[in-house]
Amino acid sequence: MVGYDPNSKGQLLSPSEVATAGSLSGLVTRAMISPLDVLKIRFQLQIEDISARSAQGKYQGILQAAKLIQQEEGLQGFWKGHIPAQLLSVSYGAVQFLSFELLTEFFHNSTSLDPRGPIVHFLCGGLSACFATLTVQPLDTLRTRFAAQGEPKVYRHLREAILNMYKAEGPMTFYRGLCPTLMAVFPYAGLQFSFYNLLKRAWNFVLPQNQTKSGGMDNFRNLLCGSGAGVISKTATYPLDLFKKRLQIGGFEKARKSFGEVRTYRGLVDCACQVRKEEGYKGFFKGLSPSLLKAAVSTGLTFFCYEMFCSLLLNMKKKRKTEGNAKDSASPSKIHQK
Repeated sequence: MVGYDPNSKGQLLSPSEVATAGSLSGLVTRAMISPLDVLKIRFQLQIEDISARSAQGKYQGILQAAKLIQQEEGLQGFWKGHIPAQLLSVSYGAVQFLSFELLTEFFHNSTSLDPRGPIVHFLCGGLSACFATLTVQPLDTLRTRFAAQGEPKVYRHLREAILNMYKAEGPMTFYRGLCPTLMAVFPYAGLQFSFYNLLKRAWNFVLPQNQTKSGGMDNFRNLLCGSGAGVISKTATYPLDLFKKRLQIGGFEKARKSFGEVRTYRGLVDCACQVRKEEGYKGFFKGLSPSLLKAAVSTGLTFFCYEMFCSLLLNMKKKRKTEGNAKDSASPSKIHQK
């Protein structure tokens, strides 16, 4: 149900229903993966080595970092920046899935390419993610800053963060890291959608649908294929995500002093060069472990929830249509009886 399907013409959801399903999938997913996201961001922003063998870095592994955050900031520390993150996910999900549906339909009507093929899904997935990113980038920057700050907090709530950032750094600060974000999000989302499609096809080839009629098996397939697509796409594009996070906290160094060393970068190239020089190539993959765990969970849940909500909305639509037809067919007999 992800993408335009010419075989189901006449049963497609309306644009508003597609956007609703995308928003709901983002809402559910974000609430569940926020702790992993906070861990990932903390690792990405740490200059020192992330290793139990190194006593320099504040965070030295997933379990140690989780324990430390819980001790210093409480359980609420794992949901820092959750409000802007939820706004981000709800908006991003709506724009991404709606534009993906419209783009795959456009390819079907304007080209000879298969709208459900991996090439079309890669192109449409990448473009839809770029549209969504341009829409929600300010929320992503806010989310990163909230997740990055320690105690005492620099920003106590969303309104204060927006006003202080605007006054101190200007409106363009909300688009810090946009260049690496767009560079990363196109192949990342493109690979997500295309590999999700390919993995589902491989699943259906091994276990044909006539042998797996259970709805529970279909849900498990969607979850597993989404997780696999998330891991593949995140690994391929991870360094650009790290650069984005480093650039987004530019001008926010005072909130990072308690975490260790801080750096200021002049742009994407300077950021990449400094990371390579000071941290080596392994610095490009700091936080990869929680990021892959998050990618597997979040992508799997996103596709799982999206298809589930689409099915629910479609069933509700069919039910309303059936009830309407039943009323229409009953009306003439009532008139005749009178």
